[in-house]
Amino acid sequence: MSTIAQVVSCLDGYDPDALRVDKAGAAIRACLAPVTQAETVAIRDSLGRVLAQDIVPRINVPGHDNSAMDGYAVRFLDLNSSNEKKETILRQIGAAFAGKVFQGKVQAGECVRVMTGAVMPQGADSVVVQEVCRADGERITIPAGQRAGQNVRAAGEDLKAGVAVLRPGQPVRAAELGLMASLGIAEVKVVRRLRVAFFSTGDELASIGTPLAPGQVYDSNRYTLHGMLSCLGVEIIDMGVVRDDPTQLEAAFAAAAAKADAIITTGGVSVGEADFVKQLMARLGEVLFWKIAMRPGRPMAFGRITSGGHSAILFGLPGNPVAVMVTFHQFVRDALLVLGGRTDSVGVPLLQAVSATSIRKVAGRTEYQRGVLFEENGARKVRTTGQQGSGVLRSMSEANCYIVLEHERGKVEAGELVSVQLLAALA
Repeated sequence: MSTIAQVVSCLDGYDPDALRVDKAGAAIRACLAPVTQAETVAIRDSLGRVLAQDIVPRINVPGHDNSAMDGYAVRFLDLNSSNEKKETILRQIGAAFAGKVFQGKVQAGECVRVMTGAVMPQGADSVVVQEVCRADGERITIPAGQRAGQNVRAAGEDLKAGVAVLRPGQPVRAAELGLMASLGIAEVKVVRRLRVAFFSTGDELASIGTPLAPGQVYDSNRYTLHGMLSCLGVEIIDMGVVRDDPTQLEAAFAAAAAKADAIITTGGVSVGEADFVKQLMARLGEVLFWKIAMRPGRPMAFGRITSGGHSAILFGLPGNPVAVMVTFHQFVRDALLVLGGRTDSVGVPLLQAVSATSIRKVAGRTEYQRGVLFEENGARKVRTTGQQGSGVLRSMSEANCYIVLEHERGKVEAGELVSVQLLAALA
């Protein structure tokens, strides 16, 4: 089995002291081994989970040809299709309702009143919507200009028996839930929930509800991480605050690795702390320390911790609150989705918007400025939330998007196009 260092060192342009955002993402993806264990749950409980089986219909959906509209079921051959202006008069011989099949056959010159979803009467092949027809007792006048097969949903048009419609690795959303229900499926196999342990490090951190000592701050990062992890549907293991003590830190890492698939820490990865943490990590596994060419979120650690024969992927995030959110959204989120079995595209696409103001930017790093996307005179525009310091968590609360300024880009002038990433899509 290749080491993490061997895997990532093979990537073009790999430089741990100046790692581009795209290279960091590629390095992480190359080291991920998704969870394969599955469990069977009721389909209602599968919402938000990841499929671990093919969904192959045993029945057609719909199970029969049916009317897509309220109207009249007719034989197209009876209509005056050769004359675009001449109407056709047919005799209504009955009605068909959804769930109640018409017990007859449509013969020449006849039609049947049908409701949406009703099984198409035998002999009929087209439906003319009721709004364009005139009824005089049993005499139904059909206007010219109809098309053969119109307003008819064919059996199996949505789902065909024997043809897989969902694959392993797909997330179960509301649409997939309804799709499985339409097939009469009561239970389904899903990938077990990914187990994620996290803790904050630092002697300066105080727990909520306790008075602050001089130099202390309340630990907000664990609450932010809890919120972001909850949106991903993982099993959350909150291990609290771990002090800057080698014995306590080693015990925390070992305990986390023994029961989790992934570990997330905040703090302890900056330049001044790296040597201490490196020595600790060397005893427990393999961890790489990176200086990523991004703002905020430059220092980051990534690797694997082993304990009791079980290993877990480690993400060591910076300590500043905004840097925690940015690095989580840009690296950890997608990695956890892949680890949890997702095989579809997990990334969030970028949109284009006009910058409402000039934005300071230094070329040579990717910046994630917090922004507010809005519409003005029919144009999509964006502005920053103001102060962009990595400790200003208010900038995240006020934002609805990231303004993503590319690695090579310099200063942005007002009126220029910029890329934006919606925060709602990252939840």
